[in-house]
Amino acid sequence: MAGNARLKETRKLSRRSERSERRLFLADGPKAVQGALGVDGCVVEVFATPAATEQYAALAAAAPRWTLVDDRALASLSDSVSPAGVVALCRFLDRPVEHVLDGTRLVAICADVRDPGNAGTVIRCADAAGADGLVLAGHSVDAYNPKTVRASVGSLFHLPLAVEPDPAAAVRAAHAAGLVVLAADGAGEVDLDEADELLAGPTAWLFGNEAWGLPDELAALADHRVRIPIHGRAESLNLSTAAALCLYASARAHRAH
Repeated sequence: MAGNARLKETRKLSRRSERSERRLFLADGPKAVQGALGVDGCVVEVFATPAATEQYAALAAAAPRWTLVDDRALASLSDSVSPAGVVALCRFLDRPVEHVLDGTRLVAICADVRDPGNAGTVIRCADAAGADGLVLAGHSVDAYNPKTVRASVGSLFHLPLAVEPDPAAAVRAAHAAGLVVLAADGAGEVDLDEADELLAGPTAWLFGNEAWGLPDELAALADHRVRIPIHGRAESLNLSTAAALCLYASARAHRAH
């Protein structure tokens, strides 16, 4: 069983400040652990109960270090209501924004996205749509928040990720990489259903905060503002649904050309 001191240090990673300082985070559950093990050098150590060790023998065989802990110790590392019995200690994955955007055809830039479930779902949608990368910009939620990691269902480990404190700098970097920046905006001048020609080229989608969307000064930096048509009586769409529609519209346009 793991030493108490090592477990105590690992538990501290529930705090964002501790994660940022040590550039380490926890990936909870077999999907997340499997995704982390697929990235060279990401996993430092995996903590697992004896039952999970038996159940996930393939993960144990792939791990650089596999440490047995009891159920109580494992639960202290997990924020899940029903822990699956396996948690990986991982190194941060983010890279400089210029590296993530270089040579891309489709990326998502999330500005001031605060909800970890939304952020994780957008990462998952971007991965599913075949995007080449994602940027969390401004005062966005921590990509390594346990809820964000869980909501991404492993996609955090598939998609190149950048963290950029200045959303305007992220837009400038997208332009420098040769991308047309499209702001998802309910009052946009372009209808998504009529934008296939615009979407066919290299594109960066710019998404704003769940509650107030994109600030005017940031949306003004985009090349176009694109609205998703609403045919019923709903006032708007939530962030992750809007991101899925926009990213898949781009993916469809790319494959048609």
